[in-house]
Amino acid sequence: MAFSVLVSGGSNGLGAAVVAAVAKAGGRAGVLDRVPPADGVPHVLVDLADTRAAERATAQLAEEMGGLDGVVTAAGVDVPGRLSDVSGADWERVITVDLLATAAVIRAALPFLERSGGSVVTVASTLGLRALSDATAYCAAKFGVVGFTRALAAELAGRVGVTLLVPGGMRTAFFDGRDEQYRPGADAALNDPADVAAAVLFALRQPAGCAVRELVVCPAQESSYP
Repeated sequence: MAFSVLVSGGSNGLGAAVVAAVAKAGGRAGVLDRVPPADGVPHVLVDLADTRAAERATAQLAEEMGGLDGVVTAAGVDVPGRLSDVSGADWERVITVDLLATAAVIRAALPFLERSGGSVVTVASTLGLRALSDATAYCAAKFGVVGFTRALAAELAGRVGVTLLVPGGMRTAFFDGRDEQYRPGADAALNDPADVAAAVLFALRQPAGCAVRELVVCPAQESSYP
């Protein structure tokens, strides 16, 4: 049976690049997202801000794919701004999609991953290691992903592989629609998401007993690392 990977947020950005990398390597990728992925990619449409719905969608897609060998939690949102200027609903949505949905998807996928001896790659950020002004929600969520993943790796050691990915800035639509002050400048050094996806695939394809615990993949001149 083909190598099967579930990707949350797989319709664009890094998630879409992971889907393409899995397919190129001869595997199959399924997507959880609010918008459909590329034609022919199995998917379940879901708003990951509803974590119970995220759990149900994960189990449904895993069943439809006949099991899972890997999970990549690439879904992420951000609403930059000062704490006093970001609405409570927007602030909490960032925490829910970026952190709580990460745990929800993995929780629902665990029975499938334990059967296959599969692997998880969570997607944090360099802002999960370094805090910036006007990014309280995103930093809180991504710092949470770092702590969650490190604890999960200890919990699942020997049963399911767990890798923490810490990516720097990438050339994706993630920054679209922001105020100019929160967008990378025209001369910003950003990575191609396909290169980051190659690192994700490397982590997923490690043999049993070999764990890639953490990967930092950022532009060589990344200003937010270390």
